[in-house]
Amino acid sequence: MDHRNKSQVTEFILLGFQNEKEVEILLFSAFLLMYMTSLIGNSMIILLVCGDYRLHSPMYFFVANLSFLEVAITSTVVPKMLANTFSLTRAISFAGCLTQSIFYFLLGSTEFFILAIMSFDRYIAICNPLRYAMIMNKQTCILLLLGSYMGAFLSMLVPSILTAPVLFCGPNKIHHFFCDRAPVLKLACSDISPAELADFVSSALLLLGSLLLTGVSYTYIVITILRIPSAQGRQKAFSTCVSHITVVTLYYGSSIFLYVRPKKGSSMNINKFATVLNTIVTPMLNPFIYSLRNEKVKESLRDAFSKYAGVLQK
Repeated sequence: MDHRNKSQVTEFILLGFQNEKEVEILLFSAFLLMYMTSLIGNSMIILLVCGDYRLHSPMYFFVANLSFLEVAITSTVVPKMLANTFSLTRAISFAGCLTQSIFYFLLGSTEFFILAIMSFDRYIAICNPLRYAMIMNKQTCILLLLGSYMGAFLSMLVPSILTAPVLFCGPNKIHHFFCDRAPVLKLACSDISPAELADFVSSALLLLGSLLLTGVSYTYIVITILRIPSAQGRQKAFSTCVSHITVVTLYYGSSIFLYVRPKKGSSMNINKFATVLNTIVTPMLNPFIYSLRNEKVKESLRDAFSKYAGVLQK
C-alpha cells in the first residue's frame, strides 16, 4: 500500500513566472518573438553552411551543428512554456517531464563539447595552419561530433541512474517554466542527496573541464597572435576568434551560475532569469554574432538574398 501511495504522481504543474495575466501576456509576446527569431536565424545559418561551398570548412561545420543544437534546445522548452501561458492547468505528464529534462540536458551538454571542439579548431588554424587541412579533415570532424554526443550521454548517465529510484508522492508543483532537474528533485519524497551530488559533480566536470580546454586553447592562440609581426595580421587572426569567444562567455557565464554553485539559499526567480538567458536569449543572439562578425557569412547571406530576389523578379 505504501508503494502504491508513493507512485501516485502522474503529472507535474509548471508554475512558470507566476505574474499578473497582463505581464504574462507581455512575456509571452517577447518570448515568442525571441523564439521565432532564434528558429529563423539558426535555420538560416544551417542552410547557408549546407548550401554555400565557401562555408564548407570545419569551422562552419561546427557552427552549423551548434545552430542545430540551439533549435533543438529551444524547441524542447519554449513551445510548452508558451502554451502554458493560456493553459488552465499548466500540467505536464510525468513521462513528458522526464523526456523534456533528458533532451534538454543531453543537447545542452553536447553544446559544451562542441564549443570546446571549436576552440581546438581555432587553435589548429592559428597555431598550426600548415597542418590544419590534414588534422581537421572530414573524418576527424565527424568523429569529434559523434564524440560530443557520446560524451554528453556519458556525463548524464550516472546522475540519471541515481535519479531513477527517486519516488514522487506529492506535491507536484514545479517552481519553474520547464522540468529542470533541481526543482523536480525537490518534490521527491525519498533521499535525493546522491542524485544531487552526482548532478553537481557531473555539471562541474562538464562545464569546468570543457572551459579549461577552451582556456588552454586560447592561451596558445593569444601567444601565437602576439608573435605575428604585423598589426593587420594580428587583427585578422584575432577576428576569427571573436564570435566564438562571445558565445563561450554567454554560455559558460549563465550555465556555471545555474549548475556549478551551492543550491542552498539560491533564488528560484534568479535561476529562472539565468535559464531564460541560457535557453532563449543566447540561441537568439548566436546567428547575429556569427553573421555580423564574419565576412564570409555576410557575403554568403548577401548572395543568397540576391538569388532569392532574382527568382522573385522572374
